[in-house]
Amino acid sequence: MKQWVKKLKTPFVTADIIIRRNQGIVLVERKNEPHGWALPGGFVEVGESLENAACREAEEETSLEIELVEQFHAYSEPDRDVRFHSVTVVFIADAGAGVLRARDDAKKVKIFSEMTLPDHIAFDHRQIIADYFNYVKTGKRPSIYPG
Repeated sequence: MKQWVKKLKTPFVTADIIIRRNQGIVLVERKNEPHGWALPGGFVEVGESLENAACREAEEETSLEIELVEQFHAYSEPDRDVRFHSVTVVFIADAGAGVLRARDDAKKVKIFSEMTLPDHIAFDHRQIIADYFNYVKTGKRPSIYPG
């Protein structure tokens, strides 16, 4: 094995989902650190596509089947997760079958509008949510350039 391969360290890859339901979006309250409300989502497993990870995580945390509508944006700031460097690909999805119920590592699950967002939102999800609501209003996606 080449020396550079042994030293190779890469960010963790996650998929997060903006699930649209009843004129709002679904957020989960996390059971584990870091605590707070967050978009449903989680780690992509080896051998799994981003799309399949998004659908799996949505169902595991919210009990909802979802229909992916579009890939929204990727977020990769090294400090976006206080635990380690992670890169997330965010999808927009419509809620499908199922009863909204917290499962897996979600303590609670609730639908929020832009005006009713909770105070404590984990990770960089407040920015992601703001970018989403801006996109809904203007049709403009977040900039791919930092700053």
